[in-house]
Amino acid sequence: MTNTATGVTERLAGVALFVLIGAGPHTAWLEKTLQRDGQGHILTGRHVVRDAGTPEWPETREPYMLETSVPGVFATGDVRHRSPRGVAAAVADGAIAIRSVLATICAVSERAP
Repeated sequence: MTNTATGVTERLAGVALFVLIGAGPHTAWLEKTLQRDGQGHILTGRHVVRDAGTPEWPETREPYMLETSVPGVFATGDVRHRSPRGVAAAVADGAIAIRSVLATICAVSERAP
């Protein structure tokens, strides 16, 4: 991580990443990882392409509302395709995403031997 005010760079350990980048989606780094629309917004839920997307949706179930083309990976806020813009909408997305994460964890737990 680089502090842009001081120029100091340090390495931090972590298990998750939350990216707040600004007005545009800035998702070029996800090009081969998640399905995106022509403007770079991440496709989620019913917008995920099941059979022709890159990468293809691998599950038999439909993606959860905020789930991306990678099962268990969720996108919220302005980076999402056709999402309402603004802080309040992003907060609501976050709350919905938590419910989807819990549903995913429960589904994976049920499949475990």
